[in-house]
Amino acid sequence: MKLLHVDSSILGQQSASRELSAAIVTRWKDAVPGLQVTYRDLDAAPLPHVSGRSLAGADAPQAAEAGRALQEFLDADVVVIGAPMYNFGIPSTLKAWIDRLAVAGKTFHYTPNGPEGLAGGKKIILASTRGGFHQHSGADFQEPYLRYLFGFFGITDIEIVRAEGLAVSPEQRTEGMTAAHRSIVVPLAKAA
Repeated sequence: MKLLHVDSSILGQQSASRELSAAIVTRWKDAVPGLQVTYRDLDAAPLPHVSGRSLAGADAPQAAEAGRALQEFLDADVVVIGAPMYNFGIPSTLKAWIDRLAVAGKTFHYTPNGPEGLAGGKKIILASTRGGFHQHSGADFQEPYLRYLFGFFGITDIEIVRAEGLAVSPEQRTEGMTAAHRSIVVPLAKAA
């Protein structure tokens, strides 16, 4: 089984989403013998934002890296994404990565009845973190976007490990992170 671990926070060791995504991956490693993990850090090694040149494949190294990012995603059975909320949405580096995944004929295609996802059968686990409380506020363009996007790719098994109110107070940060850690679902080990 292959797991792709993606982090997008710019906060390094202070990042709540990185802490949660690492905890999720550790639980999977402990529960699934032989799990192969690929790691992509979108802050340390960001993909360039899509441009006319990149879309045309005019920059060979950039096109090759985009192809690697897409193949990592396609090869994964499980994708764990550290997704902090920045300005009510996702980090731009995470969006740049997603733009490399949204490839007609690879992760979706159009039919006479509308678009159809081609990347089904995967599990997505989002380590979602927010400074405030946004889940039911109407100001959440992070989780609904990611759910819709991966659904567009045909992925319906989406789990969210959420920590909210992290910037409200030190006590709320502790409470939010503790609750998020408790919500991590341990995968069932497959019988050998």
